[in-house]
Amino acid sequence: MRRVHHVALIVSDYERSKRFYTEVLGYRVAAEHYRAERDSWKLDLTLAGCDTLELFSFPDPPARPSGPEATGLRHLAFAVDDLDHAITALAAHAVQVEPVRVDPTTGRRYTFFPDPDGLPLELYEEG
Repeated sequence: MRRVHHVALIVSDYERSKRFYTEVLGYRVAAEHYRAERDSWKLDLTLAGCDTLELFSFPDPPARPSGPEATGLRHLAFAVDDLDHAITALAAHAVQVEPVRVDPTTGRRYTFFPDPDGLPLELYEEG
């Protein structure tokens, strides 16, 4: 294996999640396809020209337990240079962010916030 190729998410409200990931988080739409046979949308998103996030919609997807400590996908983390600036940008979109934590191993600051379906997303300060 060389790297993670993409991360795929099933969303409950396609348009709401599309707006969140593009308008709030700044992803760019690379491709968008409606699959009539599945009554499903597939949206390919890129960030900084290399990271790919796929959003899928399906009729009535089952709920999944969420939270950073739930079994399964723990969270999706985004590297940022300035955590305070990123938190301010999220607040401008009324996104609730948890209190900032400090990684005891690296000393780096980070925080969590939910996507529209409650998936835990992390901002991790690298700069």
